[in-house]
Amino acid sequence: MDRPADLWPALDYAAWRDTAITLQLWTQIIGKVRLALTPWVNHSWQVPLYVSARGLTTGPVPTADNEILELEFDFHVHRLLLRMSRGGETSIDLPKQSVADFYRATLDALRHMGVDVSINEMPNEMPEPIRFSEDRAHATYDPAAAHRFWRALIQADRVFKLFRSAFLGKASPVHFFWGSFDLAVTRFSGRRAPRHPGGVPHLPDTVACEAYSHEVSSAGFWPGGGAIDYPAFYSYAYPEPAGFRAVKARPDTAFFSEALGEFVLPYDAVRTAHNPDAALLDFLQSTYEAAAISAKWDRDALECVPGQPGVVREI
Repeated sequence: MDRPADLWPALDYAAWRDTAITLQLWTQIIGKVRLALTPWVNHSWQVPLYVSARGLTTGPVPTADNEILELEFDFHVHRLLLRMSRGGETSIDLPKQSVADFYRATLDALRHMGVDVSINEMPNEMPEPIRFSEDRAHATYDPAAAHRFWRALIQADRVFKLFRSAFLGKASPVHFFWGSFDLAVTRFSGRRAPRHPGGVPHLPDTVACEAYSHEVSSAGFWPGGGAIDYPAFYSYAYPEPAGFRAVKARPDTAFFSEALGEFVLPYDAVRTAHNPDAALLDFLQSTYEAAAISAKWDRDALECVPGQPGVVREI
């Protein structure tokens, strides 16, 4: 049987920061291809990537000729795979690619497959952005580090999906946002929220306002960077209700970050826990309760017991 240490790999963000930034920019290029081809869905749910058995995938993306395109980062063989429902497929090797090289190779491969698409070349939610076609500064790719990150995503995705199963109300899929480079799952109270103030760096205010049109409790995982320069799980509420940040989150290694305005649980605290799944679920549940109780959500109508494989939920 796999041990927690095998399933939850060590992630030293400082050691793979350059790879993480390059990979984030590559995922933005692929995500923007999906954005350019897919009808808008509430809260930008049409743009994220999803954890797959090989890496990160767009899932099915519609094309102008009524076919389906799928793009997938394969972190076993370290290639971007491009597949069409009509049968065509190709791939791009990830190592030794600058962002500019990857951008050009991806659009060339798509055109060769009959998909002519243009995207906004400016990165989102990143400091000092460089146009994709001009970015030769970011060209680092450590295959082992990318593989470890994906393995961590597998575990987070699995536990997030179990957590999501205990909610009857509106909830997002578990999905990977390429702008902020994080895996996230969001629960909704069902009530409208005050208009979001916007101001997210290099993200249109209209996108932020639409994303937060309704009251949420959201949780996720990101590899590090910014105010928290290490991998961590997070949880926040929008709008933040009175008393939310004063609640004591569980486990004891969790805390409220004033810099982020969110609860934080370091990834290492989960990875090294006796029962990592239980530690993460405790964090997700306690921070959700902090939002739901503080904001007076109708918990009786919104919650249920966690789902079980093959067992119909009782009503």
